[in-house]
Amino acid sequence: MADEKTKDEKKQDDKKDEKKRKLLGIEPVETKHKLALKAGALKYTARSGMIPLKDAFDETEAEIFFTSYELDDVKNVSLRPLTFVFNGGPGSASIWLHMGAIGPKRVVMDPKGWMPAPPYRYEDNAHTWLDQTDLVFIDPVGTGFSRAANDDLDKKFCSFQGDVESIGEFIRLFLTRYRRWTSPLFLAGESYGTTRAAALSGHLIDKGIAFNGIVLISTVLDFNAIRFARANDLPFQLFVPTYAATAWYHGKLSEGLQNLELKDLLVEVRDWAEGELTLALMRGDRLSEAEQRKIARKLARYTGLDLDYVLGTNLRINIFHFCKELLRNDKRSVGRLDSRFKGVEANAATENPESDPSMNAITPPYTATFNHYVRTELGVETDLSYETLSFAVNRNWEWEKGRMPATGETLREALAKNPYTKVLVGQGYYDLATPFFAAEYMLSHMNIDAKQRANVEMTYYEAGHMFYLDVDSLAAFKADVDQFLKRSI
Repeated sequence: MADEKTKDEKKQDDKKDEKKRKLLGIEPVETKHKLALKAGALKYTARSGMIPLKDAFDETEAEIFFTSYELDDVKNVSLRPLTFVFNGGPGSASIWLHMGAIGPKRVVMDPKGWMPAPPYRYEDNAHTWLDQTDLVFIDPVGTGFSRAANDDLDKKFCSFQGDVESIGEFIRLFLTRYRRWTSPLFLAGESYGTTRAAALSGHLIDKGIAFNGIVLISTVLDFNAIRFARANDLPFQLFVPTYAATAWYHGKLSEGLQNLELKDLLVEVRDWAEGELTLALMRGDRLSEAEQRKIARKLARYTGLDLDYVLGTNLRINIFHFCKELLRNDKRSVGRLDSRFKGVEANAATENPESDPSMNAITPPYTATFNHYVRTELGVETDLSYETLSFAVNRNWEWEKGRMPATGETLREALAKNPYTKVLVGQGYYDLATPFFAAEYMLSHMNIDAKQRANVEMTYYEAGHMFYLDVDSLAAFKADVDQFLKRSI
């Protein structure tokens, strides 16, 4: 018969069925909790589960896992602020901000952020934002428990535009399901999450969703500023102040510089990097040998590296080479995410570090504690692996039109359309992933209207990419955010 499928067609259908994944379909589980703070106890409701993303034919394309916290006994929920939170990667779950800085529970680390001895545990977070705003932690597709329905849809969500659209749709659905359309709205993103937040600000305002404020944590709005590539001198200028801060922290500078306060040192290095160094790099091969040696002497002085090594780099020090070179003689390396951390190297002769010691320190404690927390206190039942950082997502990521994104212009447009939006940018001095000087460069090249420049403010902390690992920095960040939230409503 004409409508009867051939054997080949049936085989094709079977193959398609094999590609389909069994989605969890976890309906959000509600649990009640109480958090004791100095200012008083907070009673709140946690929700943890999935919101499905569907296509035009009502077929589920993916499920996004989230955890939300809503303060109880609020008379008018529509007046209560609501903040959507995510990390970056691409390919990172929201576990780091969730259990490190913003949520009601926090992984117990050394006060400076170093890894503790196992077994690992978590505790009440005295610096949670929950006293000021309700919270929604989002795991993008492919991270946490969030999954696409099949392999083909992985490609859709593992892309700049697919990511923005899927998180935007999740936010729309959350506002609808939980009746929060008129609440004061905020975004908080870290690392690539700042790229995402800037893109979402433009994507969602055109759909009628405007934000009171956006918190950018360890910012990257233009990847050219941090991407080491041929014919791109920007990173070789913008990383130098963080190289100097790192060398100062590890006691590798000359006495005159080592005795300076960190902030005073960085003022001097900033001025030199955007002046004399920038002009020298712009001249390229036209730079005379005498001029090159002059610049190299200062660059070596500010970075704590040998003069011959700096000359050998042609005045262009790659971040991974720096992480290995600074403490090479001690068979140690410094962290990329946080250059305060030191790694133990098996071989002093290699070009790059074996791994990032700052990433090594946080992965086991955060992974173990969240897997326990989500299944015990939040009541989620699943054997699925929680992907804290999916290298598959990162490896397969597709950029828009093959280019690294620059979302500063999108954020500028969003601020122009909604002049009430305020932006808080938090940066760590020891961050070699998204350095503070690079963030300053990005923010100063957004072409923001002069009347709106006061809407964007920047704060600094003496720690790394995840500056909240350091308890003192976490407390300072919380105080800054409290003031920001009040100014933004």
